[in-house]
Amino acid sequence: MREDSADYPALFLNDVPLMDVRAPGEFHKGAFPGTVNLPLMNDIERQKVGTCYKQHGPEAALDLGYRLVSGKIKDDRMEAWSAFTRTHPQGYLYCFRGGLRSQIVQQWLAQVGLAFPRVKGGYKAMRSFLIDTTEAAVLECDFVVIGGLTGTGKTQVLAQLDNGLDLERHANHRGSGFGKRATPQPPQIGFENCLAIDILKQRAAGSQQFVIEDEGPVIGSCSVPLPLYHGMQQSPLVWLEDDFEGRVARILGDYVIDLRSEFVAQYGDEQGMIAFAERLHQSLSRIARRLGGERYQRLFGIMNAALEEQARSGAVDLHRGWIEGLLREYYDPMYTFQRGRKGSRIVFSGGQQAVCEYLRQHCLRTQ
Repeated sequence: MREDSADYPALFLNDVPLMDVRAPGEFHKGAFPGTVNLPLMNDIERQKVGTCYKQHGPEAALDLGYRLVSGKIKDDRMEAWSAFTRTHPQGYLYCFRGGLRSQIVQQWLAQVGLAFPRVKGGYKAMRSFLIDTTEAAVLECDFVVIGGLTGTGKTQVLAQLDNGLDLERHANHRGSGFGKRATPQPPQIGFENCLAIDILKQRAAGSQQFVIEDEGPVIGSCSVPLPLYHGMQQSPLVWLEDDFEGRVARILGDYVIDLRSEFVAQYGDEQGMIAFAERLHQSLSRIARRLGGERYQRLFGIMNAALEEQARSGAVDLHRGWIEGLLREYYDPMYTFQRGRKGSRIVFSGGQQAVCEYLRQHCLRTQ
């Protein structure tokens, strides 16, 4: 039998299959990418055992747990655990602290001839390791931040770099008030875990310097880890530039054409178009107070006409009207002000090709 493991870097670097035997409620609050939740106890059973523990002590709680997970319930769960071990013979199982729950599942599997190792320290130890991974990178590595007006293609630059850290990809959000995707964002802990694993893998491949997009403290509902956010505020800044028409075209592609396609893929043509239109309306309404009543109503009218034409004919050109209005009257003044405040940190500015070349030449250090 393979030994139980506390080699957390190897587990994440090698994408080792992991079976999480915590209750579903624990799992949904935060998990690791690719992990399968096959709980020893469901949420109700776990709550009953917890209440028993507080009222009558550990022995009574353990006895109750064995009675709750018995008979057909135990057989069904054993079948699921057994299937996982056969499908993923290189995997591991874990519970919250690597204690009783994972030991019980391991023992029950052994009783039917399936030797399967567990992660020592469980979820809590792996989670602590990933938090430390991000904090260590902030202390030990260099970061360069890409800034620029809305629509210049900062995310596209990151995608061309071997050492880019794409916070928006991990948050499943484009970062702006219009950045919400058709699919939901991950839980905060899931976002942090995926980001840390990305950092871990890049450092293992030799990266000592990372390029990251200039973000606020939150990306949709996901908060950037504070050590990383504070480090970003002190890092050198590369300013990405593009002409106005290029930016409008890029936003049209991302926030109209591609976003509608996401909704259609989720809900079908008719319902997808309805959901997409609702999303644009919601996004505009979120900044209505900052736009002011007259400007909001004007842009809302342009957006409505564009959505009606898109639904009727598929044409998207009318969307350029509200995009241009938002850029000129809202986003550009805000970002221009921010550029002035951050001017002393800017080490290079230019178009996408020039910025990519600069970052490849100056911002790719290896061990």
